[in-house]
Amino acid sequence: MHQHDWTAKWAKYQPQKVAVKAHASKQSLTYGELNRLGNRLAYYFQNTLELQKGERIAVLSETSLEYILLFVAAQKTGLILVPLNYRLANKEIDYLLVNARPAMVIAEERFGANMRQCATANSIVHQWSIEALASYCDKTTIKPEDALNPVVEIAGDDPVFILYTSGTTGFPKGAIYTHKMLFWNSINTSLSLLVNTESRTVNCMPPFHTGGWNVLTTPFLHHGGYSCLLKKFEPATVLELLEKERATVFMGVPTMLKMMADEPAFEKTDFSHLHYIIVGGEPMPIPLIERWQAQGVPIRQGYGMTEVGPNLTSLHQDDAIRKKGSIGRANFYVETKIVDEQGEEVPPNNGGELLLRGPMVTPGYWEQPEATSKAIVDGWFHTGDRVREDEDGYFYVEDRIKNMFISGGENVYPAEVERVLLNHPAIAETVVIGVPDAKWGEVGCAFVVLNVDDEVDKVTLSDYCREQLAKFKVPKFFRFLEELPKNDTGKIDRKVLKGLWFF
Repeated sequence: MHQHDWTAKWAKYQPQKVAVKAHASKQSLTYGELNRLGNRLAYYFQNTLELQKGERIAVLSETSLEYILLFVAAQKTGLILVPLNYRLANKEIDYLLVNARPAMVIAEERFGANMRQCATANSIVHQWSIEALASYCDKTTIKPEDALNPVVEIAGDDPVFILYTSGTTGFPKGAIYTHKMLFWNSINTSLSLLVNTESRTVNCMPPFHTGGWNVLTTPFLHHGGYSCLLKKFEPATVLELLEKERATVFMGVPTMLKMMADEPAFEKTDFSHLHYIIVGGEPMPIPLIERWQAQGVPIRQGYGMTEVGPNLTSLHQDDAIRKKGSIGRANFYVETKIVDEQGEEVPPNNGGELLLRGPMVTPGYWEQPEATSKAIVDGWFHTGDRVREDEDGYFYVEDRIKNMFISGGENVYPAEVERVLLNHPAIAETVVIGVPDAKWGEVGCAFVVLNVDDEVDKVTLSDYCREQLAKFKVPKFFRFLEELPKNDTGKIDRKVLKGLWFF
């Protein structure tokens, strides 16, 4: 047993305590069971499939006990999990497989057809379904030899995840997430929030997000807490489970919390066990904060990134109104710096780019040294976000330097959408921006200039995008222009476009 094998530790301290439960199947695993089944899977990977430390396992699945078991096996063996976004188009999934070069792919049966349509997947030797892992979650078949922990040397800088995030170049980048990052993110989380062996949560965040793994799931596994797992977000179900499971903390994005607050059962739900709700992804409107506070539920907003943490700042619930619009103060082991365009630090209440440093920073992007060297300079990670810090040390996001916008908690990078649109034979130029939306916070608006004598309508372009992009990336609006507005240097003027989208 090594120091990064958390379940092996908890199997000694509290083997009978329930670690995780799947809401759909009602099945649960204690820390003792999770450890033994994880050992069994680890030995199978090592000795039967002969998978070696550092090899990748790509997974296309919703959250499940089997997925948690894969994480446990990864902690024990040094194998690297590559969560794939099941909302992506097949071409997007294939790109990720080419980049990650996994030794094994595991897909939930409902997504099996998507995986089989990826040319790269068919060349991978080991192909499983997530359902095939069910036998390894059968706690009635645990044997004495399953108590033996694998003997593997794992260093803190060894990766445990490759988490893909869309990039400004239009192609996803795989953020390397190490065992050390996992540990320090958990420590930062527990020092900011109340996380211990008595903590309980309901997790409905998708597993292809760092939020699905590292906002609460892995910190809870580290601290011996309990998680009830949902495959997807359903507002009425989540409200019911927050009460039934006596959740002490819950994480969601503002869109989710609005949908929950609009449910008929909202005002009748017993939230007495809930210390607070963690909100990320985008700022939460003050009226919505007040609706939850009226039900006795404080709101804690924060800021995170896939490549760093992700739990980086936290706004205490007592400051939710007093410091409205703030993402809070930096967590305990997070170093921050705000710099101007020349790289010089700016004084309080002046805007600049947020730089981050600490043990929770990624070592880089998977097989993308240029992107790594651009993002990490002299040990500081450049977020690309423009922020300001007030005299009390509270941060406020002023702008997203990289033009990224957030739709329903999902990051959308315009360059990725623009790259797809520019492949359409009728399009000469295009720019995508984020515009306000009552339901999703922001949605995409594509400004399109057509080639001379070419014609295409909005429905055709929308269908074209849906074939190659995840649904949340497809622009809701298409605006046709004779030419795109440009500034004196010839660059497209996005500020002008911001004023044109609603015509």
